[in-house]
Amino acid sequence: MTTVWTQARRAARMNPSIIREILKVTEKPGILSMAGGLPSADTFPVEALKAACDRVLTQAPREALQYAASEGFGPLREWVAARVATLGMAVRPDQVLITSGSQQGLDLVGKVLCDAGAPVAVETPTYLGALQAFTPYEPIFASLASDAEGPLPEAIAALPHDAPGTRFSYLLPNYQNPTGRVMGAARRAEVVEASRRAGVPIVEDNPYGDLWFDAPPPAALSSLWPEGSLYLGSFSKVLTPGFRLGYLIAPPELFPKLLQAKQAADLHTPGFNQRVVHEVIRDGFLDGHIPTIRQRYKANRDAMAAGLRDFLPPGCEWRSPEGGMFFWVRLPEGLDAMALLPQAVEAGIAYVPGAAFYAHQADARTLRLSFVTLTPELIGEGVEKLGRLLHEALEAAAEPAP
Repeated sequence: MTTVWTQARRAARMNPSIIREILKVTEKPGILSMAGGLPSADTFPVEALKAACDRVLTQAPREALQYAASEGFGPLREWVAARVATLGMAVRPDQVLITSGSQQGLDLVGKVLCDAGAPVAVETPTYLGALQAFTPYEPIFASLASDAEGPLPEAIAALPHDAPGTRFSYLLPNYQNPTGRVMGAARRAEVVEASRRAGVPIVEDNPYGDLWFDAPPPAALSSLWPEGSLYLGSFSKVLTPGFRLGYLIAPPELFPKLLQAKQAADLHTPGFNQRVVHEVIRDGFLDGHIPTIRQRYKANRDAMAAGLRDFLPPGCEWRSPEGGMFFWVRLPEGLDAMALLPQAVEAGIAYVPGAAFYAHQADARTLRLSFVTLTPELIGEGVEKLGRLLHEALEAAAEPAP
């Protein structure tokens, strides 16, 4: 008898990441990729990590290589609690759950808080990885009307209250992926107040908050409403993504269930990785390291802004981000970023079409450009190629049909 596998209903809702699929294409020689949201490998503190690995294996080899606590390495949890205090958040170490990247934190949030048919509110547009993480749990996405500062308070106030009720709003206030926008202090206060009144908790994702260029962002949303907020952070953008290390900070009443979901997923985040990272950062290493990342990324941001000004055709819309890793570009009417992608790859460049970042009513004219992995010179070359492609596409669209 032939074995026939029957997949769970949620499996049909799982879709490949368009970004990961595009990254496969960018492995071809000669492609200038402005697609993936990868930190620059030139920022990885290789020597510091190498020395920390040696110290951990010398001083605590048995503990580092053994199974570990599901909550995470105690000293690292204490470090995180102290670190987020600089964002205005007063949390205890026992509210900190160390995760296998902040992406696992999103999955745990979906597993614990999402139900089939229950609304989950997201920005317009929002992080593609969050949509991927939440979708298998079958929520109904409510797209929050947004402007250059993020979601509008009135959109939060209008969220559905009737059973099953909106479970949470997923928000990225700092240099959002994909748009690069940052939420100002006044908007943060308005968003939190609207959320309180609506009784809709906030899941705050902050992987880019340290990557500011001229001034740090305002205080965290979670600092304004601690009991109604869940906070996600990551070491991927300031140290290395290869260690897959992030963290989740939850109110005390929610923490035990998230911990149980974590235990069911992987027992614990690799203890060796946690000890190595703590060994690197415990004496203030990031205070000197992160400014070097900011300096590099700011120069790249400026190079891309100059290229966009010089080479993109009239009708393109974009803003220069104040931090983070991305430009968000809207093409002139009549152009489709997804349809143009094969031609872009043929021309030797890659970007991420913006449609994948929308829960509903995707804008086919949008695309995301990352400015952190290429040098300023290659950024200029890549944007020039993009501009040439767009000019040719507009000329072709203007030609009368035969």
